[in-house]
Amino acid sequence: MSGLWVFVCGPSGAGKDSVLGWAAKRLAARPDIVFARRMVTRASQPGSDHDAVTPQQFARLIGSGGLVWCWEAHGFHYGIEARYAAQVAAGKTVVVNGSRAHVGGLEAAAQVRVVQIVADAAQLATRLEQRGREASHEVSRRLARNALFSDLRADHTILNQGELADAGRHLADYLAGGVGSSTAR
Repeated sequence: MSGLWVFVCGPSGAGKDSVLGWAAKRLAARPDIVFARRMVTRASQPGSDHDAVTPQQFARLIGSGGLVWCWEAHGFHYGIEARYAAQVAAGKTVVVNGSRAHVGGLEAAAQVRVVQIVADAAQLATRLEQRGREASHEVSRRLARNALFSDLRADHTILNQGELADAGRHLADYLAGGVGSSTAR
């Protein structure tokens, strides 16, 4: 019995981390749904959802086969440990906080679903400014980057425009319900 990879992606500021965190808490009692932690060559910050590694550690993980998925975005390297592949092979659904650039390169497969979390441009800009990680020119660059992904093929799209609980519940329901029956991308 084979499980699923569910790649959750979307523009910076769409609230992926928050929506994923909400859904993970809601589904904590479900051993068949696993939320993968990313390895990232960026220092952890308050609210970070990743394990920080150095570029050298990341290169060693790649070289040793320690990563099942890896990509680069915004000048950092991201990876998902190979141990999660065993959970998919055991029939579990493994949820990955991914990158639209990486998802765009994935071949359509029965074992992979893509969930896109979106918000309108004004909301994205406000959230990016509020988080205070980037200078205003970097915020503008992130917003301009969204045009590159206007034709992203997703199995499911969640609008995170209102209350976090609404978007979080939408993701949790998707993961707990019909994720396996989705076929179009």
